[in-house]
Amino acid sequence: MLAEPFVHPALFYRGDREYVAATAAFVREGLAAGEPVAVSVPGRNLALIRAELGAEADKVLLLDMTKAGRNPGRIIPAVLRDFADRHPDDHVRIVGEPIWPGRTATEYPACAQHEALINYAFAGRHVTILCPYDLAGLEPAVLEDAEVTHPVLRDADGERPSDRYAPQDVVDGYNQPLTEPDAFTELRFDRSNLSDVRGLAAAQAAAAGFTGARLDDVRLAVAELGANSLDHGGGSGLFRSWSADGRLVCEVSDTGHITDPLAGRSPVDPRVAGSRGLLIVNLLSDLVRVHTRQGGTAIRVYFDLP
Repeated sequence: MLAEPFVHPALFYRGDREYVAATAAFVREGLAAGEPVAVSVPGRNLALIRAELGAEADKVLLLDMTKAGRNPGRIIPAVLRDFADRHPDDHVRIVGEPIWPGRTATEYPACAQHEALINYAFAGRHVTILCPYDLAGLEPAVLEDAEVTHPVLRDADGERPSDRYAPQDVVDGYNQPLTEPDAFTELRFDRSNLSDVRGLAAAQAAAAGFTGARLDDVRLAVAELGANSLDHGGGSGLFRSWSADGRLVCEVSDTGHITDPLAGRSPVDPRVAGSRGLLIVNLLSDLVRVHTRQGGTAIRVYFDLP
């Protein structure tokens, strides 16, 4: 049996010295092998790696994950697949750090599901994605989830297989009903009044201070969710909107059921017909949370207030 070409280790590190030593060695191994290498980590850590690599940093794609991966649902299509798909004939090497101290409790379930879904998105691909985890800064439950979402674990003592690896458990475990807001504006819709949903979303966004392109992003994301409800969610839905914790929140729920765990996370060839709704929503939003089950789905999108 051939070995799985996709490798997905979690790197447990403590302090800057361990972090830089491990990530820079990983990058240099790739460069020495002639592999395309990308690094997408939070800005402070990106500066550490850049300084350690020196002139070699010019050979690496460097991205600030707090921007490129603000929404965890955007990371697979717009960061990891975007880079890997540019090099279809090479083994690609990526450092990706989607979870860092400061990620909120609202964001974390989407982050954990993202780490689990990487394993499905890259199965059979010649790609290695190293995911650093800060032992001192992250909660024990986060580190435990990392052992479930990564088949290989690395730390200062070396590398070992994870005997807890079961990524579907994390995908399913965080597929929970979303916390109910205290107050909201709502509108039920079908094919007769989808434009009213777009208008209400735009009005809510404008009242919250959104203008220009960002206002258009809110309008388009909600329009795509509404269209999905009409086409795949029973022909009607419920739109709700509110502001909380520095974000505008828009939610669309319907009677559909999302069965593809990678829905909205796979790049779509523009030459191929098919729905791009959830992908567009992930690309535009600062966070997307989903609860789906037989008979009902709620998709909640978050936009940081200007």
